[in-house]
Amino acid sequence: MKNLSHWPPGLPLHVELPETSLYYNLEVAARRYPKRTAIAYYGNTLTYAELKRQVDTLAGFLQQHASVAKGDRVALYMQNSPQFVIAFYAILRADAAVVLVNTMNLLEEVRHVIADSGSKVAIFGQELAGNITPLLGHELAHGVSACYADYLVDATDLPIPEVVSSQRVDVSRATRWQDALQHQPITTESTVGPDDLAVIPYTSGTTGKPKGCMHTHRSVMHPAVASPEFSRLAKDQVALAALPMFHVTGLQMGVNAVIFGGSTIVIMTRWDRRCAAMLIARHQVTSWTAIPTMLIDFLSQPELDQYDLSSMKLLSGGGAAMPKAVAEKIQSLWGLPYVEGYGLSETMATTHTNPPHRAKAQCLGMPIQDTKAIVVDPDTLKVLGNGEIGEILLNGPQVFQGYWGKPEATAAAFVDIGGTRYFRTGDLAYVDDEGYFFLVDRLKRMINASGYKVWPAEVESLLYGHPAVQEACVIGFRDRQRGESVKAVVVTRAGQSVSADELMAWAREHMAAYKVPHAVEFVERLPKSATGKVEWRALQEKELATPL
Repeated sequence: MKNLSHWPPGLPLHVELPETSLYYNLEVAARRYPKRTAIAYYGNTLTYAELKRQVDTLAGFLQQHASVAKGDRVALYMQNSPQFVIAFYAILRADAAVVLVNTMNLLEEVRHVIADSGSKVAIFGQELAGNITPLLGHELAHGVSACYADYLVDATDLPIPEVVSSQRVDVSRATRWQDALQHQPITTESTVGPDDLAVIPYTSGTTGKPKGCMHTHRSVMHPAVASPEFSRLAKDQVALAALPMFHVTGLQMGVNAVIFGGSTIVIMTRWDRRCAAMLIARHQVTSWTAIPTMLIDFLSQPELDQYDLSSMKLLSGGGAAMPKAVAEKIQSLWGLPYVEGYGLSETMATTHTNPPHRAKAQCLGMPIQDTKAIVVDPDTLKVLGNGEIGEILLNGPQVFQGYWGKPEATAAAFVDIGGTRYFRTGDLAYVDDEGYFFLVDRLKRMINASGYKVWPAEVESLLYGHPAVQEACVIGFRDRQRGESVKAVVVTRAGQSVSADELMAWAREHMAAYKVPHAVEFVERLPKSATGKVEWRALQEKELATPL
């Protein structure tokens, strides 16, 4: 039974979701507020009317030129930008599903996502072309290449990242973004509903291969509607979108929730603390979802007191616990708590958040509207009482349908308790006497590096591609700056040699930056069980016992 003693005053336990598609949210906003700024981008703006026009035009291109049909998957591989938002809604308007691709992924990682999802079309930023053009004409039938500078019409004194100011280049075998927008707008009527496939974010698993999480329009809609209501966000909010939009939190809180309310998105393509301060002051930003490392950097800039930051009404985030000293600095600066929350790719972001009127530090918060969460013994599945540590299980409208093309993994991810189907998160937590959830540890073998989830088996799989690596076991180690970082324990092949620096440099060329080991230890052999399995827990425990 949900403890309601500190539930947001006046908030219903149930939220009535629209029985429509996500695209319809944009259509409604454009009809209601055609002249309102939908996107602010480094001194340039896009109204809701113009945003919808460009979405409909790109959707027309996808259907008419790229033969995208209902149920198809289209990969979106792009930095935060107006084009990302336009492409996301255009894919949905074409009745297709968006496959989110992490912009830090390199060629082989992108290849896996494309092949696994069956995507035949990709929309990507030109700076990422090297990781996708080898797939054009093979795995991919069509590609659209975007140059972010196309949306820099007016001059600005804001610090613009190089990736944004770069001049347009032609990408072989891909259609230029501006050329795609010369096509006729879509004219066919949309036939998708709330239970059709909408978004597939990829999350890694203990097998080492990323898995696609199948989300319908309904499961994406729920956090986008319920979370802002839980946090009592104003309908005319101005949101700073600094978290990556390929990530479910950045997408939901920085894009979908904002468009549902017809509000304004202030987009940052790359993190820059001075630019963030300027944007908050200039656009009177009212809400910002940020991870702790981002805020730590933001608050440490020496000239912060020069900016008027008083417009902020909600500062939220998650991914890692906020240090107490930083939370106190936020409170002194804005008079606001840092509202922490919890969610996963499998739940399209929010399942838990702290009520803003009574937020607790280093706490996941409480389940939001229509969401059930219990803590159970991970072995017996017995429901535990307050204060007892166990695995978090979830049930709610935001829970995914399963892993794309992986029925066995889907079956293993769910369990029936008391007639209710729950998703097994693999996270260990306890509930206090007031119904707040506190994360303790991870049942699954996962490393949290600056808010990015790193699965050791995936990194190990990539490390085996180095000719000198005979065996590798990846564990986490405590890092003063990142909280936790990746360490590789390696056995080299007979007759081969490689230094730690050389192996880390090689890794930077073959995997996303956040997965790259920050430490390498060479050993003669890895500890193994009687069945030959590497005993990674023994290595992890040894590492944790080492003084920081």
